[in-house]
Amino acid sequence: MRFRHPDGSTVHLAYCTNVHPAETLDGVLAQLRDHCEPVRRRLGRDRLGIGLWLAKDAARALDTDPAALRGLRCELERRGLEVVTLNGFPYEGFGAEEVKYRVYKPDWADPERLEHTAALARVLTGLLPDDVTEGSISTLPLAWRTAYDDARAETARTALRTLAERLDALEDLTGRSIRVALEPEPGCVVETTGDAIAPLTAVGHDRVGICVDTCHLATSFEDPDTALDDLARAGVPVVKSQLSAALHAAQPHLPEVREALAAFAEPRFLHQTRTATAAGLRGTDDLDEALAGDALPDAGPWRSHFHVPLHAAPAAPLTSTLPVLTSVLTGLVGGPHPLTRHLEVETYTWQALPPELRPRGRAQLADGIAAELTLARDLLTDLGLKELP
Repeated sequence: MRFRHPDGSTVHLAYCTNVHPAETLDGVLAQLRDHCEPVRRRLGRDRLGIGLWLAKDAARALDTDPAALRGLRCELERRGLEVVTLNGFPYEGFGAEEVKYRVYKPDWADPERLEHTAALARVLTGLLPDDVTEGSISTLPLAWRTAYDDARAETARTALRTLAERLDALEDLTGRSIRVALEPEPGCVVETTGDAIAPLTAVGHDRVGICVDTCHLATSFEDPDTALDDLARAGVPVVKSQLSAALHAAQPHLPEVREALAAFAEPRFLHQTRTATAAGLRGTDDLDEALAGDALPDAGPWRSHFHVPLHAAPAAPLTSTLPVLTSVLTGLVGGPHPLTRHLEVETYTWQALPPELRPRGRAQLADGIAAELTLARDLLTDLGLKELP
């Protein structure tokens, strides 16, 4: 979906396909047929943006076989789909029964992360629509916080500088500009937007910026205005933003609230949980840890890294951080010029919701994704952007 900003620039809205896990190119092609095109049809649009997730094997197949890349591009066009951004965070196994900490490997101190991301960039230059010259790739925020020392930090910085040089060369070769965005996430070396400023400044290249994920920002109790102001002051570009909402519990000390939260504790993904205290942010790596005894102070609200559907907040006594998303979006595209032109709805946890909230079959999932995109579209038009055909 494309929107015209009042300044005349085009803002792209997509939804991320990591909600439909596939490890192979054949699986990606099936996603387009079984999920993405049906969502487009529900929206009644001739064109729908998707934030493509390409696992290791699919990315390599496309990078090494020009015919396969041409085939994917033709299939996108045939189904009324377009790609301007990739989710390069998960490497493989995102559809496994247990993902948890595995999603942070390989990290930016591992050569494979550099090679994978460079391959994604090459693939993206071949997928961009003819009238689009800029693409983006979100990636993990350096590494999970443990086992990350000064030596690994320097290796990661060197890898990002090398990537920036390769992206420069890629633009010289193809005429298409690809930028990469570190995506702050609770528990990682770069947990907040503030944490991103020093390492990105050290890399010192505008090819590498930040992806503002509104669920992650809310989970860490960041103030949206302060976060965006600090990034602007430091000269850190917002390459893309993922529009997502976290789980919010206003009164976690109440037994009925804990019972409601327990329904969201599940074995597949990590759900880092945070609370703001007078002494600073406190947290656990997962929701079940927070619910175990007194692991986390409960005098104030809790927020958990659980991407809940944008259009359907959980039932009381829980809710979502949709107001944070709205505030961030206002800061990003509600001003005289957009701070980013790539927006991506990323609710990958549909099948991890409590059983009674999960979609039953492809049709209900497509309905839900279309409803999320409709909400995002309405937020954008309320800010003065005009949806394009």
